[in-house]
Amino acid sequence: MHVLEIGGVEGGYHPVDDERDPPGRKPVVYRGVDDLDAVRERLLAAGCEHHRGPPTTEPSRRIAQLRAPFGTTVGIEGP
Repeated sequence: MHVLEIGGVEGGYHPVDDERDPPGRKPVVYRGVDDLDAVRERLLAAGCEHHRGPPTTEPSRRIAQLRAPFGTTVGIEGP
């Protein structure tokens, strides 16, 4: 994942993976969280399904994507 920061706002992007990110899918917005593992577990318990991650994108930064029951992809980012 590559991150670009402009005016205090970060934008991240990574190469398209046709298997997990089919053409026409909307961009994923990530919400910063203090405890990625705890938030991920709460989202899974609430009905989300694992989509990808959490890989380490930088030494202290990880991301994860989950599919919400209503069809959108939820992104979280944190330590």
